[in-house]
Amino acid sequence: MGKISSYRDLKVWQLAIDISVACYEVTKTLPREETYGLTSQIRRACASVAANIAEGYGRENRGSFVQFLRIAQGSLKELETHLIIAGRVGLIQPAILSELLDQCDENGKMLGALIRTVQRKKVDEQVRG
Repeated sequence: MGKISSYRDLKVWQLAIDISVACYEVTKTLPREETYGLTSQIRRACASVAANIAEGYGRENRGSFVQFLRIAQGSLKELETHLIIAGRVGLIQPAILSELLDQCDENGKMLGALIRTVQRKKVDEQVRG
């Protein structure tokens, strides 16, 4: 694994960006009457995941980083919910929905692992301290 010198080096952030790009592409196909409904909600939630990872990393404090990673997890669950609703009302094709939800699941696992790693390092430092 290479050196992490920026949030942009984090695989979890990179996947969140990929999901955002995919969501923006999907929402381009939604009806105009959804512009201020699901389109807006999906776009805000997907962008929030990557943005919170970046903001937390930028705080340069482990506690704040974990807090923002948890906010990113919440935004990811919000995104999944909006995508499921869009799928159930027939606005997103089942195959596309499944792929997006699989990516969200992977991103969620990565977020959880990163939270555990950051918390473990904090505990290790306190024990050694």
